[in-house]
Amino acid sequence: MKDLLLSWQIWAVLAACFAALTAIFAKVGVENVGSDFATLIRTVVIFLVLAGIIVVTGQYQSLGSISGRTYVFLILSGIATGGSWLCYFRALKLGDAARVAPIDKLSVVLVAVFGVIFLGERLSLPNWLGVALIGAGAVLVAYRG
Repeated sequence: MKDLLLSWQIWAVLAACFAALTAIFAKVGVENVGSDFATLIRTVVIFLVLAGIIVVTGQYQSLGSISGRTYVFLILSGIATGGSWLCYFRALKLGDAARVAPIDKLSVVLVAVFGVIFLGERLSLPNWLGVALIGAGAVLVAYRG
C-alpha cells in the first residue's frame, strides 16, 4: 500500500478525478455569482484546507529556508494559477462544462511542448502521438457541430 501512495501515476489519476469534480461543482457554483468572486471563494477554501493540512502534518517550513529562486518560481506559478482559475471560471460561467474542460486540458499539450523547450525534457514518437491525440480530442469534444 505504501508503494501505491508513492506512485506518481496514482496521484495523477486522483488529480484528474478532482479536476473533473472541480469543473462540475464550479459550473453549478457560478450560476448565481460573478466568476471572479467565485474564484475568490474557491481560493479562500483552498488556502484554509492547505493551512490545516500543513498544521496537522507538521509540514511547515521556515520562510528563510526557501531560496530566492524558489520564491520567484512559486510566485510566478501562483500568478499563472490565478490567471488560469480566473479564466476557467469565466469560461464556465459562459459555456458548457463539457466543452470548457477539454479546452482547458489543452494545457497538457502545452506542458509537453514547454517541457521540451524550457526544461530540456524528451518525448518519444509515441509520446508525441499521444500529445497530438489529446489535442485533437480536446478540440473534437469542444466542437459544437
